[in-house]
Amino acid sequence: GKTIVALHRAVFLARQHPDSRVLLATFSEPLASALHQKLRLLISGTPRLAERLEVQSVIGIGERLYAAKIGRLKIASEQTVAHALAQAIADAGASVTPALTVSFVQSEWDGLINEWQVESWEAYRDLVRLGRKTKLPEARRAAVWAVVEKARAQLREQGLITHAQMFSQMAKHFESVEKPPFDFIVVDEAQDVSVAQLKFLAALGAQAGVPKPNGLFFAGDLGQRIFQLPFSWKSLGVDVRGRARTLTINYRTSHQIRAQADRLLGPEVADVDGNAETRKGTVSVFNGQQPSVRTFASEAKEIAGVGAWLKACCSEDVRPAEIAVFVRSEEQLDRARQAVKAAGLDSCVLDDKVRPEETKVSICTMHLAKGLEFRAVVVMACDDEVVPLQSRIQDIADGADLQEVYNTERHLLYVACTRARDRLLVTATEPASEFLGDLLTKDF
Repeated sequence: GKTIVALHRAVFLARQHPDSRVLLATFSEPLASALHQKLRLLISGTPRLAERLEVQSVIGIGERLYAAKIGRLKIASEQTVAHALAQAIADAGASVTPALTVSFVQSEWDGLINEWQVESWEAYRDLVRLGRKTKLPEARRAAVWAVVEKARAQLREQGLITHAQMFSQMAKHFESVEKPPFDFIVVDEAQDVSVAQLKFLAALGAQAGVPKPNGLFFAGDLGQRIFQLPFSWKSLGVDVRGRARTLTINYRTSHQIRAQADRLLGPEVADVDGNAETRKGTVSVFNGQQPSVRTFASEAKEIAGVGAWLKACCSEDVRPAEIAVFVRSEEQLDRARQAVKAAGLDSCVLDDKVRPEETKVSICTMHLAKGLEFRAVVVMACDDEVVPLQSRIQDIADGADLQEVYNTERHLLYVACTRARDRLLVTATEPASEFLGDLLTKDF
């Protein structure tokens, strides 16, 4: 529903304001491509509207405007940043090791320093660690900052910047621009907008720093937040309190699947600013089969069980292109391939560029499932230490951070389950994820 609302909002604004330019932005390039296809259907009777409606990913429009307004752009990949931080720790030697681990410094970089573009030691030293229970002594902060400064210097030498830096620079640029490139901005999947992206969008949706009426419209679902830890939108000047409405009619997912998936989230999901979304009162417009949750004694038995389920779906007129198998990470992709093969079917592994194929079952990680939809879905390999992913949990010293990791992992499983329209199978090998117990028994 929310994506359809965003599409109609963008078209409405373009029609109501004949000289305006409207940006419809979303989380990723595949989602932008899907939005563009839906938009073409919506405005097929008035094709000239397309000249004033632009569909882009947030990163895509940021990179394009940076190249046009500021200059050549070289983005530091996550791997490059991680290597620079690890190298800086290694160069520091015994003075910081083992007091600082790569994972801890990476979490400081991702969650605070790069995310909020902290530029000085004094700013980092005095930074309020909002929501974090573990205090960081000044001496340890100094060690972290020394490592980060060295890593940043290495990136600067290579002429590299992060996406957060790019968005921050673009936000500063548009704060003083009298005529921004777009009159209205509509953002889908807003729950996963980052700090730097929100600053950029807020500046882009204003005029010389002054917010415009209807300049920004956000469509999102707090229960589907899987990429960003929560932060205060109000603190960045984007206050949506009292200006939000929760959609309560589900047109995509059957009543049975929606009701069971909602057990993963509880009756209400809230953000840092106190905006709350309730799951109570939500209804689906159609019924389907009751979802199935199954645990197997071994991977081989799980593969055989999933294969049999897929084969049964195809025998009941579900086409391979209408089926998907989702797993938590790339390490479990082979299990999904084997299950599809056991059903006598062909598969294709989706990524940012590969899209579903007509004669094949789609396979991908749960993160890439965002925005997709299939008649039948298997969420496979939901084992203990896989969901939630153990590598995200280990080395987390802060209780608040740990809780947020658990929350985003729950949201991730919720997103995967709600990609199913009519049929859903969730499987694991023993011992199974603790979340499967909640999926079966938790109610409100």
